[in-house]
Amino acid sequence: QVQLVESGGGLVQAGGSLRLSCAASGRTFSDYTMGWFRQAPGKEREFVTAIRWRFGNTLYADSVKGRFTISRDNAKNTVFLQMNSLKPEDTAVYYCAAGAWGTSRRQYNYWGQGTQVTVSS
Repeated sequence: QVQLVESGGGLVQAGGSLRLSCAASGRTFSDYTMGWFRQAPGKEREFVTAIRWRFGNTLYADSVKGRFTISRDNAKNTVFLQMNSLKPEDTAVYYCAAGAWGTSRRQYNYWGQGTQVTVSS
């Protein structure tokens, strides 16, 4: 049974940093892309960033380029999202996902339960 478990969310002031983690289990993810999406109240879930587990290629949404960094720890089967220079508009529930390379939600088969990130101004 595939499980993606996010952690690391919380409340931070604008300009601060947070690091989210996504622990993956239940299958081999080496051929998968791991992604982070976010959903703010009243808005659709949107792509944030993704990484190919095997090769390490990355994709970023324009809104987070230069501020967010995705990485993985193969030994721990964990993906990280380092978020720096946070802005109030980054406030959302952040979801970890596993699937095919791309930025569309439809390309991801597995989803975590989400972790709340709140950035105060």
